Amino acid sequence: MDACRVTPVEPGARPALAGLEARIAAARGRVSPLYQVLLNSPAVTEGWEAMLTAIRQKTALAPRLRELIILRVATLNGAPYEFEAHVPHARQAGMPDALIERLRAGPALAELAGLGGPEGLAPGEAEALALTDAMTRGIEVPDAVFAPLRALHDDQALVELTATVAAYNMVSRFLVAWRVGH
Repeated sequence: MDACRVTPVEPGARPALAGLEARIAAARGRVSPLYQVLLNSPAVTEGWEAMLTAIRQKTALAPRLRELIILRVATLNGAPYEFEAHVPHARQAGMPDALIERLRAGPALAELAGLGGPEGLAPGEAEALALTDAMTRGIEVPDAVFAPLRALHDDQALVELTATVAAYNMVSRFLVAWRVGH
């Protein structure tokens, strides 16, 4: 595999970053390869960490739904590092391994939408996946995709769903562009 295109900042290598590294390690358990690359720009790292922490820890979205979106974005964007990083979170959120493996395989949305029951999608998840696919593949969200979401969610949930899809598109595209985790 190709090496990362940006030189990662080894934790502890730049004393001026000690406080930021400590905050990242406290929130995430470590300074991951992604954050080691981001540390090349402390301002970007601070903003990134604030936004992603809000999306992952401070929204009202169900953790399983959030992780479903993240895994789907990672698959659609060809970001296996991001997918693998979120498998433990998906499991912790109650996502069955069978569904994780189906998502990993990258099936068409119609195939995923037909997966119900304990090993498949919960109510409302197919609609969130339709939003994920629309935003990731074509950016524009057709009315036919939005209407079912509007019927299921209030404005806060709609903003949080959309922000999750958008943020993890940012994450996966950053990872793929710079070959982080390869």
